[in-house]
Amino acid sequence: VQFVESGGDLVQPGGSLRLSCVVSGYIFSAYGMTWYRQVPGKEREWVARIDSTGYRKDYADSVKGRFTISRNNRMSVVTLQMNSLKPEDAALYFCNRQPASSSWGQGTQVTVSS
Repeated sequence: VQFVESGGDLVQPGGSLRLSCVVSGYIFSAYGMTWYRQVPGKEREWVARIDSTGYRKDYADSVKGRFTISRNNRMSVVTLQMNSLKPEDAALYFCNRQPASSSWGQGTQVTVSS
């Protein structure tokens, strides 16, 4: 099982980023997916999740209305569109399946600063 996250960058407050996670090693379409984020000294928290079909989506209250999760089962990719970014969104972002695999990717760093 492998997760490869990308798309993180330095962005100003109010800006946007689109994160991608390419998945391999299992049948992608059989599992829901979750985006997580982590900052140093804090536990990893879930941000957004999507079911295996892409129909049902849930968001943490802190990102609701600003982030959108989507998936492409043909390409085995899950994306996170992040708009109206705030400094508190800065973190290392990861994806994983539901339930989470013990294998985690390297994550992609999002920095929000002027």
